[in-house]
Amino acid sequence: MNASAPARRPRDLRLDFFRGLGMYIIFIAHIPTNAWNSWIPARFGASDATEIFVFCSGMASAIAFGSIFRDRSFWMGTARTAFRVWQVYWAHICLFLVTVAMIAWFDQLRGDTFYTERLYTRPFFEMTGDHLVALMTLQYVPNYFDILPMYMVILAMMPIVALLGLKNRWLAFAAMGAVWLLAQFDILQFSAEVRPGIEREWFFNPFGWQLIFFTGFAFMMGWIKAPPVKASLVVLAVVVLALNLLFASRFGWNNVPFVMPFREATWPLFEKTDFGIFRFTHFLALAYLAYAAAGARGRRLDGDGAWAAFVRVVRKVGQQSLAVFLTGMVAAQFFGMVLDLTGRTAFTYLLVNLAGFVVLTAVAYMVAWFKKQPWRAPPAAAHGASRPANTVATAPEPPARPRVHEPA
Repeated sequence: MNASAPARRPRDLRLDFFRGLGMYIIFIAHIPTNAWNSWIPARFGASDATEIFVFCSGMASAIAFGSIFRDRSFWMGTARTAFRVWQVYWAHICLFLVTVAMIAWFDQLRGDTFYTERLYTRPFFEMTGDHLVALMTLQYVPNYFDILPMYMVILAMMPIVALLGLKNRWLAFAAMGAVWLLAQFDILQFSAEVRPGIEREWFFNPFGWQLIFFTGFAFMMGWIKAPPVKASLVVLAVVVLALNLLFASRFGWNNVPFVMPFREATWPLFEKTDFGIFRFTHFLALAYLAYAAAGARGRRLDGDGAWAAFVRVVRKVGQQSLAVFLTGMVAAQFFGMVLDLTGRTAFTYLLVNLAGFVVLTAVAYMVAWFKKQPWRAPPAAAHGASRPANTVATAPEPPARPRVHEPA
């Protein structure tokens, strides 16, 4: 054995930290009529926490699956990706059924259809057979339940992009750009409705949103080099954010006379469904400033005291983002009902949002504990205790193999 093995490279703090922040923001955004929703990043520019979620998922996918494509084979990487799609598919189905069952119960308590109508799920109750089949085949995708289907389709595209990128990164970039352009002209899209006479596409068109996912993927695969931190780029990013405050924030959009005509003329560039280019530029500017502020390998995220404790908690949430996301989507509807019952005041908003943060954090730590499989560890011998003479010694179970870091 090599007694002088090299030290393990410290884990980059940034991916899990910013993904954890995204989970908290997504939770805030999905509580119905939540006053805190007025202060999330989406109210200050074109992009929002969805971009954080998708971009970081692309980075995490490169960490989890990219090396399999590179070091093993295309087919092994495809099989690993297919298994992840299978997991996310059932997570999506369970999320829908649990949430819809909960809001149907809320309706029973009220004696009306308020909650199922607010979440636009009444068609599922009125044409259950048709919509159940359509749900299982992803032909019926209500707006509240649209992120995971989008993520599944993008994951299904990943083997092709990885194959192209490992041959020549420009082939991958050309494919990403071509698919994104086709989405902008509604040539590539999926229908989200089965009711006759009603046309509605998936709220998140995966063929548009793949652009930001594979941008994160390309960074972690080394196809795109990290930009240098220099004053000119910082100024450019600040200018982009300032323009967004004027043309895409709640402060500028409806309050400056010449902004509305500009927005109406350029609406597709801001569109969320097909991922308009202004959303992309706003996110890149925001991500660059966060990258510069965090320092090399996130050194400014490391520290002592309360700040270090805060970073550890947020990172834990980011590491377990799929479980936290599912919990947050269900909890957001539950806490929306709580606000309906208690009334919406500054105190109830504070109480509900902080309670939700506690729930998400507890879920993250609980899932992390289960993933360690502590029941597989050998039992610790009691201090000073000896084994009875008639006890047969048995070899302890081997510890669990390290798990690959999973994407959101």
